[in-house]
Amino acid sequence: MASPSSSAGRPVYLKLRDQIAAAILDGTFAEGAMLPSVRAYAAAEAANPLTVAKAYQQFQTEGLVQVQRGVGMFVAPGAAEALRTREREAFLHHEWPEIRVRMRRLHLDAAALLGEPERT
Repeated sequence: MASPSSSAGRPVYLKLRDQIAAAILDGTFAEGAMLPSVRAYAAAEAANPLTVAKAYQQFQTEGLVQVQRGVGMFVAPGAAEALRTREREAFLHHEWPEIRVRMRRLHLDAAALLGEPERT
């Protein structure tokens, strides 16, 4: 998932993909649960159905959803853990280095930001 500051220039289908991924990670769409239809999700997000279909296709390509023809798309077993692993790697290799540099530049302390007492 992209950080909020970097999402401005991202294509809509990737933003929708991030929303769906977050819902899978949060358990809103549990493993084995049926995803909303393309039309239903498009209506709920005020998005073009073709854009939603493209986001769904990404999950299908990644093996995170299973399609049952005539029924719908379902969150695949192990999808949440696979997503968590991918998102963690993306965060640690792409987002965290930028965040760490910005924190140093702004003289921000990670412990203080996390609400932990400062150690001396």
